[in-house]
Amino acid sequence: MRIDIITVLPELLKSPFEASILKRAIEAGLVEVHFHNLRDYATGGYKSVDDTQFGGGAGMVMSIAPIDKCISKLQQERNYDEIIYMTPDGEQLNQSIANQTSLKENIIILCGHYKGVDQRVRDRFITREISIGDYVLSGGELGAAVLCDAVIRLIPGVLGNETSALTDSFQDNLLAPPIYTKPREYDGMKVPEVLFSGNFGKIEKWREEQAYKRTNERRPDLLED
Repeated sequence: MRIDIITVLPELLKSPFEASILKRAIEAGLVEVHFHNLRDYATGGYKSVDDTQFGGGAGMVMSIAPIDKCISKLQQERNYDEIIYMTPDGEQLNQSIANQTSLKENIIILCGHYKGVDQRVRDRFITREISIGDYVLSGGELGAAVLCDAVIRLIPGVLGNETSALTDSFQDNLLAPPIYTKPREYDGMKVPEVLFSGNFGKIEKWREEQAYKRTNERRPDLLED
């Protein structure tokens, strides 16, 4: 998979990809992540990528011209399966979207900034708009990092155990069941005996029951779906 991220603040984005699972995935050649500074595609002495709103109003708007130049250059080099715009009014990111996106070969992620982008960018280029929650950030960079983390970990070979991602919360619309590790007893708190039974069918049944119980208590809306 190749991910191209268009941003006015590439320095804000780089650190999440320089540690842990994302770093190992890049070093193993399982994913390529490239950052594109939008100002490199702007003209004029100030390399401005924004302007005032037509009709008046507070806040600046990202201009179409530099975004057009950047996306068009990338599209001349390869075909893209998805051009994603990170925006508060997009569809809210969930596990299903992460699963779908992990199957793509090449994607572009455009990070919004200021008041957002000229609507013509969305009309001409964007194939999917994604939000990471019902709140507003200073820009789309942190949202892009969240999306990339959720997607890259699903690529085969990224996680040490291939089945690990399949048992995460929200797969099959369930929260993950309780998990335990050593010691068997700590300060009077014991690990459920079923986990030591050696009966894997019984253990899986217990985990499924606990997953339904936890989901019903914390996120009953997922069971409705």
